[in-house]
Amino acid sequence: MIAKKPTIATLRNRPPAENSQPAAELADPSPDDLIEAPRFKPAAVTTIKKTGLTDSLIESLVFKSLHAAGHLTGRELATALGMPAKPIIEMLAHLKSRQFVQYKDSTAMGDFEYALTDAGRQRALSFIDECSYSGPAPVTLDSYIDSVKAQTITAVKPQLDDLKRAFSDLLINETMFARLGPAINSGRGLFLYGFPGNGKTSIAERITACFGDDVWVPYAIHASGEIITFFDPQNHELADAEVPSILKEQAVDARWVKIKRPTILVGGELTMDALDLRHNRTTKITEPSLQLKSNTGTLVIDDFGRQRMSPLELLNRWIVPLEKRFDFLNLASGKKIRVPFDQLIIFSTNLEPRDLVDEAFLRRIPYKINVIDPTEDEFRKLFDIMAPLVGVDVPPGAVDYVIEAHYKAVERPFRCCQPRDLLLQIKNCSAYAGKPPNADTESIDAAVDNYFAVM
Repeated sequence: MIAKKPTIATLRNRPPAENSQPAAELADPSPDDLIEAPRFKPAAVTTIKKTGLTDSLIESLVFKSLHAAGHLTGRELATALGMPAKPIIEMLAHLKSRQFVQYKDSTAMGDFEYALTDAGRQRALSFIDECSYSGPAPVTLDSYIDSVKAQTITAVKPQLDDLKRAFSDLLINETMFARLGPAINSGRGLFLYGFPGNGKTSIAERITACFGDDVWVPYAIHASGEIITFFDPQNHELADAEVPSILKEQAVDARWVKIKRPTILVGGELTMDALDLRHNRTTKITEPSLQLKSNTGTLVIDDFGRQRMSPLELLNRWIVPLEKRFDFLNLASGKKIRVPFDQLIIFSTNLEPRDLVDEAFLRRIPYKINVIDPTEDEFRKLFDIMAPLVGVDVPPGAVDYVIEAHYKAVERPFRCCQPRDLLLQIKNCSAYAGKPPNADTESIDAAVDNYFAVM
């Protein structure tokens, strides 16, 4: 479980005269905004034909799975492939008659333990040479496209309570909620910009949680003869850790997995090749693009403007998908496939958006939210929140001393991350000195010297 790290985010209102007005409430949604996202649940299949896949594709997976495992029962093999047991056991019986598999042992319920013969191993190696993917059978590209349409993020309209739940561990003012709400509801994209250390990334990482519900994604997709792996444990978080029951297995197509709406975050390491399908020439397996993996969720481009390609290159790649809500990706064969472009794209940057992109692209990202420095009251509140979490005793007057001596006296701007960081400095210095962590004047001065020395 990730420890909560409260921070703060405030918003500069424009024009300045708005600063004197009460925090705006989110506008009442129209009837169209209240449409609930269609519920999608992949129904279990009973035959290979109903999967939309060919017998030869399933047969290749049978060979590769048996080669990898050594021996499996018919039902174990069906489970590994996410397929119903009956057609797999029938296929194994057919392969046995052709002397590609053999019985290794009998099991309960009339099943057998199967292993490859010498001829079967040779055939398995030929399949592995064509494509080494082994695991749950893929779903067809059309099935995947239908699933995204049914679970589209644009059909979910979060409201104020949803935002407060998603940002419960952050300190965010009402004005920020009023600006974030419509931007999140749009499902189109937004810029979060402002000085570093004020919580832009923290906000971006939590936006997906505003949408609340879970989605189903395939383990893999079959498109024009290629297998594209899809489910990624590093980026896709399982919705629950329950072991499926027999009834659940019967009710749901096991080639799909339920996850929380994904949040894919990339920073300065982003390159253009990550925005297209990547075919591994050794394994013959295709990996999905970042935007494909983020469908029905959010894609966060952190530190926008500091990638290895220019902002213009990145934005030109997406200018049409942002408008049309679909994208074209290249298969290894050279064929292009059309896929959904269904995510909320968030650009987080320390730079002014107008300095990065032209007006034509800014029009396609209609929401630009400036995450500004905290006020003095908010800065003090952050010390109050963080002190018990970090484990530092802050005596009366300590925060006054920090603000007067180390901020106002040197005209240093407040940043949201600084209360936490300074308290951690004090805690570490106290641990080294072997004394209780206490924010006395000496400890504060030492923490400030260490923290701001390189700035």
